[in-house]
Amino acid sequence: MDKKWYEKNGSNGDVVISTRIRLARNLEEYPFPVRCNEQVKHQIVEKVKDAVLNNNSVIATRFTCINVDNINAGEKVSLVERHLVSPEFISEKSEKALLLLDDESVSIMINEEDHIRLQVMSEGFELDKTYEQASRIDTLLDERLKFAFSDTLGYLTQCPTNLGTGMRASVMIHLPALQATKAMRKISENLAKLGLTIRGTYGEGSEPVAAMYQLSNQISLGISEKTAIENLKNITLQLVNQELQTRENLSKQLAVQDSVYRSEGILKSARLITCDEALKHLSNIRMGITTGLIENVPLDTVNRLIVEIQPATLIHYTGQKLNPQERDAVRATLLRNNLNS
Repeated sequence: MDKKWYEKNGSNGDVVISTRIRLARNLEEYPFPVRCNEQVKHQIVEKVKDAVLNNNSVIATRFTCINVDNINAGEKVSLVERHLVSPEFISEKSEKALLLLDDESVSIMINEEDHIRLQVMSEGFELDKTYEQASRIDTLLDERLKFAFSDTLGYLTQCPTNLGTGMRASVMIHLPALQATKAMRKISENLAKLGLTIRGTYGEGSEPVAAMYQLSNQISLGISEKTAIENLKNITLQLVNQELQTRENLSKQLAVQDSVYRSEGILKSARLITCDEALKHLSNIRMGITTGLIENVPLDTVNRLIVEIQPATLIHYTGQKLNPQERDAVRATLLRNNLNS
């Protein structure tokens, strides 16, 4: 099986951690999920499952169906930590299912805000490639399911802000230098004028974790997918250059060098460490690698650790029930083993 997207470092990986294309779709013969009872939602789950698992595509056999109502709270949170589902998707029990590709690059949420939320993820900066894969799966599903579509409004969605293309293209970007220099507020204001939005690590309403932000298109009506992607691409490259220039300047400061090397020392030797502290130090190490302060630690190792040390995901991978101190000890061991090897 291929590595998962968060286990790899891709194009422009010094700043861009991942690329995501998300498509919102609804079946034309059913009302939006908010108007559906449990029986109708169950029918929708079965129809979408059949369309994905029983078609002739080469990836059909690689999908697993997860009944979200039947997994425990920790497993649900781990899905959010791995960016496979939205926090809203796990917030309540209500005939929800997740179709997940074995390398976790494709996830299909059934009965979220819309009947279908198709998400495709890639490592690094890969907007065109990620969109092409999402478009292929979208076409395959539409042939079997028939999506609600208006010649005037485009794809019909429960929230008016998703009307039109129903697409959200986004990149996860690591901006420790711009965050440290207090530039993010001004950047956010300027992006809004360009039809883009920058949010926390887990989307709307969340805070940035380890200086990681989601940059995405805000407009889906009256604009083509290609135009939205080109706009996001151009702005992302400008932010990448701005971040790298700021990092270069900061890395010459003795206080910044000290902070980076302290983070390296702590993660390579700590016996107990909380998730918040570990993420702060991993962010420092990531910046240290890209500015040449730290050698012999691959970026893909840091990318993977940022996901694997999250509380619910740590428990998911160990398969053990851990109290907070045990979790901090397992996390510290995982970090030492990976960063000292």
